[in-house]
Amino acid sequence: MTLRNAPPPRQPGLDDTTFLVCIGAAKCATSWLHAYLCDLPGCAPSPLKEVHFFDARHPEHALGDPDALALARLKFHLDQPGATADTLKRSPAFRASLDRVQMVHDDSAYFLHFAGLRGPDTRCVADITPGYSAIGPAGLADIRDVFAHQTCRLRLLFIMRDPVTRFWSQLRHLEQIAPDTRATQDWDRVRHMPALVARADYTGIVTALDATFPAGDVLYLFYETLFTEAAQRRLCEFIGLPHAPADAGTVRNETTLKAPLPRDARDALAAQLAPHYAFCRDRFGAEVPTGWQD
Repeated sequence: MTLRNAPPPRQPGLDDTTFLVCIGAAKCATSWLHAYLCDLPGCAPSPLKEVHFFDARHPEHALGDPDALALARLKFHLDQPGATADTLKRSPAFRASLDRVQMVHDDSAYFLHFAGLRGPDTRCVADITPGYSAIGPAGLADIRDVFAHQTCRLRLLFIMRDPVTRFWSQLRHLEQIAPDTRATQDWDRVRHMPALVARADYTGIVTALDATFPAGDVLYLFYETLFTEAAQRRLCEFIGLPHAPADAGTVRNETTLKAPLPRDARDALAAQLAPHYAFCRDRFGAEVPTGWQD
């Protein structure tokens, strides 16, 4: 998917609305975050959770084909036993999947999708797609430019996690969904995959966010403290909604493949990711959780 002409025209249905775009990182509790925001009064995240609009426009480091995924997801709904026009039109997941397919050839369908989620009390809509962390500076600039003609308030969220722990969690998840990758067994090869390296590049992601968006429009949180009331209050204030308690005990989208991290893999990943530990400690100081490895 690429931008065909000018950015989509203003969508009046989003006027005076906060539009939260969470760009990741992968395996940083974004599924839990989606569930929390779904229950937060005044917030309407996409039922898809991961819309994959901007990484379809910038697919160099996409894990798979986002548009093909959209078509497959729509087919899944159509193929369900008992699926009829009446039952499908009452399904938010089907309507959202239909909207996503429309985005393949119509950029304005992105904003129409979120405008359609608004109710009388909705003050915030949300697209939570960890794959956006890999779209690079040009992709982040594209987010800025695509939103340029909208009058909603764009807010960006990036969640970080101990780099080695997060990377190994992603390798376990990758092997779970694609066993042929042997990601945890052949870790020394897989850890150099450009798509995975891009998702681990906290230095590049944060630097590009800082350069592309005003400081007040970007919030950085950490996985290790995300489940605290303090972090949730920061998030709610950031998107302009009253705080509501979270169910911090429910695990979402947990990777079931429990491969322990070998010592040699830990050492290799620590060396590979050392610049990002140093960058985060310099950029965020005492905000970096004390549990992050040296």
